[in-house]
Amino acid sequence: MDNFQIETAQNVNIVQNVSGVGDRILAYLVDGVIMVIYYIIVFLLLIGTIDALGDSATFLIFMAILLPVLVYHLLFEMFWNGRSPGKALLKLRVVKLDGSKPAFSNYLLRWLLRAIDIALASGSVALVTILLNGRGQRLGDLAAGTTVISEKTPVAFSQTILTDIPEGYEAKYPQVTVFSDAEMQTIKKIYMENKYKGNHNVILRLANRVSKVMEVEIDEMPIAFVDKVIKDYNYYTQQM
Repeated sequence: MDNFQIETAQNVNIVQNVSGVGDRILAYLVDGVIMVIYYIIVFLLLIGTIDALGDSATFLIFMAILLPVLVYHLLFEMFWNGRSPGKALLKLRVVKLDGSKPAFSNYLLRWLLRAIDIALASGSVALVTILLNGRGQRLGDLAAGTTVISEKTPVAFSQTILTDIPEGYEAKYPQVTVFSDAEMQTIKKIYMENKYKGNHNVILRLANRVSKVMEVEIDEMPIAFVDKVIKDYNYYTQQM
């Protein structure tokens, strides 16, 4: 899984976990299966009715049947926070490059360009663009300023309270010992998950809560403060 880092106007660095090409293909196939099942069910329900109608009525019915499929991705991503059923299954989400929720215009633009990205050349245009771009963007994403990220939770080392401390490290907050191991693990989990998702508002609230418990003032960026607290906790507990 690749990632890229951006810097917001508030000088906060945000790491985005770019979804893998394989996951995006699987999500696309899942959505495709759902649409095929929809066609089969509707066809079985209407097969008798269609035979009794004229050409004009049959055409209108087929257009009505086709419409939900045409707007499938647009509607799901708009009303399900950047996800389709396939994306939800693979834990993928469409977001803007700064990690925020896309507007309707962003969803609409990336949907309109699906015809070029995916419908033409069986998706090869999208595949090549994603591989070359480095930010998980097909043409529609490039135009809309969006990308598709993976929300799979980091595992192993990142899920523990342990963190790397460089030689000669200087701790700043001895008050961190007010927390228990379980509390610090929760703090680190919230910090890591929302750092990767780009939810810096959550990190801001976390920093304020942590500083209140420690009874200290925050004199640095919230994301740097929480990171320092986690490192300091490891430093002081290792001295005990």
